[in-house]
Amino acid sequence: MSETAQPSTITFDDFLKVDIRVGRIVEAEVFEKARRPAYKLKIDFGPEIGIRKSSAQITVHYAPADLVGRLVMGVVNFPPRQIGPFMSEVLTLGVPDGEGNVVLVTPSMDVPIGGRLY
Repeated sequence: MSETAQPSTITFDDFLKVDIRVGRIVEAEVFEKARRPAYKLKIDFGPEIGIRKSSAQITVHYAPADLVGRLVMGVVNFPPRQIGPFMSEVLTLGVPDGEGNVVLVTPSMDVPIGGRLY
């Protein structure tokens, strides 16, 4: 979307259909078979949702060891998506930096995992 384009309007009910939760990364490793540099993540979204897998192209700003224990936001109700030989179950959310590289969306303080964005 360009800077002058207006986003399309949705209803509040549309927003509520997207289930965005906070989770804690419990495992992160290089996704060797990805076409573009990425990590395979396991994220704990608490007892209601459990641990889900995600592929994330976040290699510019993050190392796997630095990701473990980090809180992230993810969409947990999209259908699983096959990424090469890996099944990604969650969309881990990020925003672009000035060069277009992904910066993770995270809570500004420690919060319980599984909490829903509102």
